[in-house]
Amino acid sequence: MEQEKLNPTLVYVLAIIGLLCCCIGGFGFILAGIAFFIANSKINAAKANPENYDAASVKGMNTAKTVALVILVINILYLIYTIYQISTIGWDEMMLRSQEMMEQYEN
Repeated sequence: MEQEKLNPTLVYVLAIIGLLCCCIGGFGFILAGIAFFIANSKINAAKANPENYDAASVKGMNTAKTVALVILVINILYLIYTIYQISTIGWDEMMLRSQEMMEQYEN
């Protein structure tokens, strides 16, 4: 019987896109969370039937799970920071600062 190989490509792609979306107020936690959930469920399936899965691909999926978890934590921390900024200085002040920075880069 041939062993099934886990393909961590989808997990990596979702996690990296989630990292890029971190710049949008930390909302990349959605994609990073999905990536972490996929990796975790695949690893749990491999743990339930280890004889059906290739050990090297399980190790690769563990690495992808770690990457997704790190990016998830970064996004959640940035989301908390963004919420804190909005609650302390206000949305209007944030938009004013953003506009000033954009004008500064235009010149």
